[in-house]
Amino acid sequence: MKARIKILDVYTGRFVVVINEKDAKRVKLHPEDLVKIETGKKTVYGDVVISNMVEEGEIGLSKDVLQVHSFSQGEIVNITPAGTPESIRYIKKKMHGAKLRKVEIESIIKDIVDRKLREIEISAFVTALEVNGLDMDEIAWLTVAMAETGDMLDIDRKPIMDVHSIGGVPGNKTNILVVPIVAAAGLTIPKTSSRAITSAAGTADVVEVLTNVSLSLDEIKRIVEKIGACLVWGGALNLAPADDITIKAERALSIDPRGLMLASIMSKKYAMGSQYILIDIPTGKGVKVETMEEARSLARDFIELGKRLGQYVEVAITYGGQPVGHTVGPALEAKEALQTLMTGKGPGSLVEKATGLAGILLEMGGVAPAGMGKKMAREILESGKAYQKMREIIEEQGGNPDIKPEEIPIGDKTYTFTAPTSGYITFIDNKAITGIARAAGAPEDKGAGLELYVKVGEKVREGDPLFKIYAESEARLEQAIVYARRTEPIRIEGMVLQRIGNI
Repeated sequence: MKARIKILDVYTGRFVVVINEKDAKRVKLHPEDLVKIETGKKTVYGDVVISNMVEEGEIGLSKDVLQVHSFSQGEIVNITPAGTPESIRYIKKKMHGAKLRKVEIESIIKDIVDRKLREIEISAFVTALEVNGLDMDEIAWLTVAMAETGDMLDIDRKPIMDVHSIGGVPGNKTNILVVPIVAAAGLTIPKTSSRAITSAAGTADVVEVLTNVSLSLDEIKRIVEKIGACLVWGGALNLAPADDITIKAERALSIDPRGLMLASIMSKKYAMGSQYILIDIPTGKGVKVETMEEARSLARDFIELGKRLGQYVEVAITYGGQPVGHTVGPALEAKEALQTLMTGKGPGSLVEKATGLAGILLEMGGVAPAGMGKKMAREILESGKAYQKMREIIEEQGGNPDIKPEEIPIGDKTYTFTAPTSGYITFIDNKAITGIARAAGAPEDKGAGLELYVKVGEKVREGDPLFKIYAESEARLEQAIVYARRTEPIRIEGMVLQRIGNI
């Protein structure tokens, strides 16, 4: 059928095509049918919703469609049933544990990007990867397919450095220090980051407190060629767009399949033209990678994948047994990172990790001699050069470079947990800390999160403050308090851990 477009002032979270009941009956379309909308060279796919909110001869398009494709009010389009995509068969093949061929992976990724696959079908694909995994051939094919179905960035400043943490450690605002340190040394580091999937704050969530992170590729190219760095949200770009769609399914299912994680990270690097990449794998109890053996195995996969893509990859296995720094949550982390950049001093775990990672990149980029990168990184931080570079990044991305840590608004609803007994901090549960911050409203509520007053190994007395929860509403604060009481985020023990009597 041919129809006029009616633009609906709604967001649905998916591509929907609203069709009048009489039109749907006449052309035999049913709710949830996949249809193809064509006009000129444009082809869009969407799910049918039948409603009399549109007149006969009209179809309604939600604003979700308009974010990706340009249509105008009253434009005449042709609508036809799309049928079942061939890629469904390939998803079922992976569900049964079989290896996919390159062309099959390309078909799945193209259909994800073209919106031919519904959320439930994408969820089935992600679940199949979690259950049955991918071998290195499949991961390499998946990475290239994800990159090549989107835009590719070509920056004139070479070499292009990149750093990425696989996540899992609360409070990991490290790259907000690493990027300006590396750029201040004269290297080029265009950093794209994701928003939080299962954490309380992704790097993009934290940087967004300080400046705009939703930039176009042209804006990124201009900024990076001018100042050598950026800190932006990858989801605002058309870089590996399939990745941003599969992340929604991962977030809903709270899973992060290993092969998809590798492809997700490296496809963005491939699309950005990154040549030298440092992968940070935090390791310890309660993070994604709990053992050194597993970390080394994942490191080998990253290095091998890099070789197949023509990229030089190094991996840093870092301590992930407790949160980085003292804060968890977007605004609190932004405040701590900015304070550290301004003064050149900060929590030991944050400064140690940031200068360690930046040092490796400085050596990889050839601006520091072997073994001297960390010392150089610390000097750049303490001299104020990294802070000046961060001011440039904030200003070029549209923020206020003069922003002070105390000007960053944080949640005004608070509650402090204190030590129930005297002893030593023997364990801080990363998952519980993340859960508390998320229950308080992070990352959606920028001012939500928590501040830690203690670290593992420290001595505390009964009544000493352990951590403070921040929230933007009383209801969220109450949820976080209940969550904290249900878990044991911080363990306090004496030096005698257990007494066993004579049996």
